[in-house]
Amino acid sequence: MAIHLFEEDINIKIDKKLALKKWIKETIEHEGYKLSELNYIFCSDEYLHDMNLSYLNHDTLTDIITFDNSDIDQLIIGDIFISVDRVKENANKFNVPFFEELNRVMVHGVLHLLGYKDKKKIEQEKMRERENYYLKRRSFK
Repeated sequence: MAIHLFEEDINIKIDKKLALKKWIKETIEHEGYKLSELNYIFCSDEYLHDMNLSYLNHDTLTDIITFDNSDIDQLIIGDIFISVDRVKENANKFNVPFFEELNRVMVHGVLHLLGYKDKKKIEQEKMRERENYYLKRRSFK
């Protein structure tokens, strides 16, 4: 499996990494795509804010930035940067467990690589529906 988990300027303990990677791979395959390489980089608000400014010219905090590095249709090659600080804050805000919110954000990034958008309200609704669908399919046994 070509899914890698990295920590940039934070420490995070993720249990059952193999089950997590299997779930992500199954999500990709369920959508008719093939996985080549996917990197998750967990970082702080400050790190992701700097990236948001440098690469997207956005002066805002965000929980995720996804880079699609593939130029082949239906092939996933990408980097997904996730602010653990944002995930923690959003988990508290939405009153959900941290790892549930982290999983939502992780699959959200994959959905972007699969072509799902979230700029318009209708796209946001579809994105949330797909997130929920895949969260229900996960098995961490």
